[in-house]
Amino acid sequence: MTEPLIAAAAVLDRLRAVRPMVHHITNEVVMNDTANITLHIGAAPVMAMALEEAAEMVRHAGALVLNIGTLLPERVAAMLAAGREANARGIPVVLDPVGVGATAYRTDTAARLLGELAFAVIRGNAGEIAVLAGAGGEVRGVDSVSGGDDPAAAAAALAARTGAVVAMTGPVDVVTDGARVWRVANGHPLMGAITGTGCMSTALVASCAAVEPDPVVAASAALAGFGIAGEVAAVEARGPGSFKVALFDAVAALRGADVVQRGRVSVGGDGGAG
Repeated sequence: MTEPLIAAAAVLDRLRAVRPMVHHITNEVVMNDTANITLHIGAAPVMAMALEEAAEMVRHAGALVLNIGTLLPERVAAMLAAGREANARGIPVVLDPVGVGATAYRTDTAARLLGELAFAVIRGNAGEIAVLAGAGGEVRGVDSVSGGDDPAAAAAALAARTGAVVAMTGPVDVVTDGARVWRVANGHPLMGAITGTGCMSTALVASCAAVEPDPVVAASAALAGFGIAGEVAAVEARGPGSFKVALFDAVAALRGADVVQRGRVSVGGDGGAG
């Protein structure tokens, strides 16, 4: 039993004991799925995306998710208002830069959010992280095509520049604050066969960040737990549809002991691949 697994397990158990509220301004394509996954991991989701209430709602939250998957100008305004309120109150904010690099609007919006708000965690795939880091990433639609020449180095550079922990998901997840590097090797290929698993992982990162002050530990706990749930769900699944149902059930059943027993979390090294 290693120290990272013990730390990750403690976060997941604390989350169920505290049951924090997590406020999402997020991707409409998978909003119901992200709400459900937040509920299943032990937090309480709320999706308040109107400018008129976004900042007020975040005052009650343990964490805030800003996900640019389905952008509208009024939604960006709500993100900025909620983010400023969260920053003022010391509430962790998690950015999911869905599809950044695919269009100028997405790229400009991500840059504006990063310029005006402080983030605890940026969670993205290798292509998105490389784009934000200026390291040559390529994104088509919302899918990563290329993470550049050295995705882990791009993640570390982005973390150093922004002050946020970067959680880069892929075959091996890389979590770094620019100095520390944690790698999570849990997961299953079927997680890429359904929409929204990236957005769901961001919701879980925010849920863990609501109860864990170290965002490296929080993000690693969330990704390890989600990966383990994917492995468990794949055993019963007959295909993508049944896998999704089984994934929700596996997350609902997840406890810290599962991370201790099944987690593949390591610390140090060059970050591997993303």
